[in-house]
Amino acid sequence: MSFPTRALGRSSLQVSPLCFGGNVFGWTVDEATSFSLLDAWLDSGMNFVDTADVYSRWVPGHAGGESEVIIGQWLKKSPAKRKQLVLATKVGKDMGDGKVGLHPKYIKQAVDASLKRLNTDYIDLYQSHDDDPNIPFEDVLGTFGDLIAAGKVRAIGASNYTAERLAAALDVSEKHRLARYESLQPLYNLYDRAVFEKELQTLCAERGVGVINFYALAAGFLTGKYRTAADVNKSARGPKTVGLYLNDRGLRIVNALDAVATRLNAKPSEVAIAWLLTRSAIAAPIASASNPEQLQSLIRAASLTLDDEALKVLEVASAE
Repeated sequence: MSFPTRALGRSSLQVSPLCFGGNVFGWTVDEATSFSLLDAWLDSGMNFVDTADVYSRWVPGHAGGESEVIIGQWLKKSPAKRKQLVLATKVGKDMGDGKVGLHPKYIKQAVDASLKRLNTDYIDLYQSHDDDPNIPFEDVLGTFGDLIAAGKVRAIGASNYTAERLAAALDVSEKHRLARYESLQPLYNLYDRAVFEKELQTLCAERGVGVINFYALAAGFLTGKYRTAADVNKSARGPKTVGLYLNDRGLRIVNALDAVATRLNAKPSEVAIAWLLTRSAIAAPIASASNPEQLQSLIRAASLTLDDEALKVLEVASAE
């Protein structure tokens, strides 16, 4: 499934098949390195970048907005690159001081804050970072429609929505002719398959919702970096990653990625991304990189072809 570019109001723009995850900017990647990674991303022909207002509030001493600020400083340095870029950000996670959720008044405040940090006049894809059951869809979608009409936002998307709630939101949009969620950002990778494939995949395909899944590499686990409990300190994500994925099934998947990667002269991470690109429901997997070598590996993954043998090996290994 391709990303619905019609919704962006930029018909001449082709959205790249991979999306760079901006959660690392200002967290594991400093400003100078972030600038070089963003430059290399565009130079390679990729153009899709995803961030959120809350990145990286979880870091001690951070308040949120750090990733958006870095992207904004990069655009300030090279303003002509804004036309090349498909820029996505999100609203709704807790920013502290009561700044949370999807109340219309807060959405309007949050979008202006993001625009200022990003140093841009418009956001290509503005996403509800979480569902907010306390606010009627009519109010949420109506507010997003106002932002689209004002030129502040080109299209809207949802993240972390259940199939039931996404379907309800789409129904409200259709019934009341309101802005609709053109994309969904769910958890999905070679390990985390069940929820998306059983509940969301068919809905997105039938309703024409582009899927830009996060944790494409399972927070780094599918790179093969974490194989024992002793690997927990290899990165800032180590504790969470090892706790979630370091089990018999996880190691079976990593071993399968190793085998396929060796035969195809690739890296396990490249195989994991290439597998996602074979999934018809996926428009653009989101993955991050902390250095130029990792970035080039992501780019290579977009052109890696997996044959039937590789797909069978991965299917068997990742079976529940």
